[in-house]
Amino acid sequence: MATIDEIRKNRLKKLKSIENAGLLAYPVESKRTHACQEAIDGFNKLSKAKKEIVLAGRIMFLRQHGGLIFSNIKDGSAQIQIMLRKDLLGEKGFQFFLDYFDIGDFIEIKGILFKTKRGEKTLEARDYKILAKSLLPLPEKWHGLKDVEDRYRKRYLDLIFNSQVKENFILRSKIIKKLRCFLEERGFLEVETPVLQPVYGGASAKPFKTHLNALDMDLYLRISPELYLKRLLVGGFEKVYEIGRCFRNEGIDKAHNPDFTMLEFYWAYADYKNLMNLTEEMFNFLIKNLFNKKEIIYEEKKINFKTPWKRIEFNQLFKKYTKIDLDEIHLEALKKEADKLGVEIKGEKFEIADEIFKKNIKPKIDQPCFIIHYPAEGFPLAKTLDKNLKKSASFQLIVMGTELVKAYSELNNPVAQKEKFENQEKIFKQGFEEAQRMDEDYVQALEYGMPPAAGWGMGIDRLTALLTDSHSLREVILFPTMRSK
Repeated sequence: MATIDEIRKNRLKKLKSIENAGLLAYPVESKRTHACQEAIDGFNKLSKAKKEIVLAGRIMFLRQHGGLIFSNIKDGSAQIQIMLRKDLLGEKGFQFFLDYFDIGDFIEIKGILFKTKRGEKTLEARDYKILAKSLLPLPEKWHGLKDVEDRYRKRYLDLIFNSQVKENFILRSKIIKKLRCFLEERGFLEVETPVLQPVYGGASAKPFKTHLNALDMDLYLRISPELYLKRLLVGGFEKVYEIGRCFRNEGIDKAHNPDFTMLEFYWAYADYKNLMNLTEEMFNFLIKNLFNKKEIIYEEKKINFKTPWKRIEFNQLFKKYTKIDLDEIHLEALKKEADKLGVEIKGEKFEIADEIFKKNIKPKIDQPCFIIHYPAEGFPLAKTLDKNLKKSASFQLIVMGTELVKAYSELNNPVAQKEKFENQEKIFKQGFEEAQRMDEDYVQALEYGMPPAAGWGMGIDRLTALLTDSHSLREVILFPTMRSK
């Protein structure tokens, strides 16, 4: 069996022969008249009229049978059989195809549609043309590869051979389109905010840092668009949203990728309770429009999106699963409990409790559930409940152990916001790198007055993984971040 290198050298020789014959192996244009699916759908009319059409695509199969060559070509729409006959193409044209064309090449075929004796819709070739010569062979048994990571490194091959992967990415596009439709029907305006920011904020995360030579200043890739979107509320917009890439310099696992897609929206004169109702409405809109039902299957479990969804306080749920009362326990005692549970101890009281929640409680939540009223110190950009300053007016939506949505009533008191930033700075200096940083410009924006509002954020990748029954974000990010091979 020939090695990859030997096959490549042989194909380079074929490429040279095609060029020596006066042909362009990578021509500027194609004269395709129909996509393969259009030819299949319009077969009866086109074959009856014996009308010449031109198809184009990649050769996926090639077999000679005497004076006939049977092949399948595949474009972005479908796959169709083609047949080349020696008596129609002539000895020279027939042999040229045999000698210099390979599986993987892109070709253009002009011909007439007909049905074979076996009833297969086929294009009988009258002429052909090379569109792109492939130099490397396509893997014959792609699904049998043991190294799953190769599917992510060479996504282009994964898409060629795995139709379900392609369907997942088509669905991802539809999900984003439906989300835009949902929000715009309710009066939200799509905007764009800076990806490069002088101060990173809007989430608890480590940033990527870079330097702008033109202004000799350090900048950060955004970890969230939140603080800029809320500046727009100050400026008079009442409903804004953004779908865009965010970047966090953190670990990689099935639920995390260093760059990911976020949807965030902000709604003036609304609160976190309004957002819970809107979230239920949004998910039912999505599930109905994408699947025409209220249930989906994820990892062989049925998820029912019928509303209303369960609502339970963070502290209450925490106590139920750990027997720990967060309202009463002090920091040192919580550290000891965390150590018993095998949880890494870092940060202050909420950060430790949150790690316990993520490891020991969140995986046990299957059906859609709003976890509400998180401890105030964990949500430095959120308002506290009027009657309980220890709890924030917030929620997270958990489905199948995954955090899909984080939302809260926005803190619009500039004095209180500055104090919370200052507390976060103290935590940062103590070694908690994910703490939020002081943003003086944002505080000043609040001093001009921001209306009461609620804000909402969701990871598009996690949502897509859920709706496509994908175990990892790598399955729904076209080119996920990978270690150098």
